[in-house]
Amino acid sequence: MILLVAATEMEVLPVIGKKNGHPHELFVAGVGPLETAVRLTRRLCQEGDGDISLVLNFGVAGAYVGSGAGLLDICLAESEVLGDFGICYEDSVAPFEGKLAGSSAFSMEPRYLAQAEEILAKQEYACKKGVFVTVNGVTATARRGEMLRTAHNGLCENMEGAAVVRVCDEFAIPCLEVRCVSNMVEDRNPGHWQLAAAVQKCGQVVSLLLDRIVPI
Repeated sequence: MILLVAATEMEVLPVIGKKNGHPHELFVAGVGPLETAVRLTRRLCQEGDGDISLVLNFGVAGAYVGSGAGLLDICLAESEVLGDFGICYEDSVAPFEGKLAGSSAFSMEPRYLAQAEEILAKQEYACKKGVFVTVNGVTATARRGEMLRTAHNGLCENMEGAAVVRVCDEFAIPCLEVRCVSNMVEDRNPGHWQLAAAVQKCGQVVSLLLDRIVPI
């Protein structure tokens, strides 16, 4: 079974009722890394027979200006990084050192990533692939966005991805993450966003992956 994980009810709506493809379950994990980690851990602790072959995390994201991703682009995560974990200065985030230092970057399962890239390419979805940055607070200025993009070579940002892949690592369950760009990370202007269209497009891609992905 594939566990489909999204942050909000809005993001799962386009996939509700899908009957075809690999057996799956929809799970709303909540907004932000803390809520996601708690809810997903509780959900995975309910599994006694190890029937989850893959966690597919999906939803919308904000793309960094200059990253190569634009509005309504489909993005696949090669890795997730905790973007604002560390010592936060005005124009930088310095990592902790010594005993305080911990893992802040997490890689996706490369075989599922390769499958997803091939599946979407055959259906003529032009995907962007790279580092996703998980933040505790949505970036509301172009200046902070540029700092995070530069610091992590980031493609886009979200608020849950690193928590999902970290929990999956703990349970030894492969993880794949796909998002659609709903907005650019700029000085905050919701009038520029394409949230509804991004939700729908991401749902289409998730449905496509469910139909074609081969469990490993």
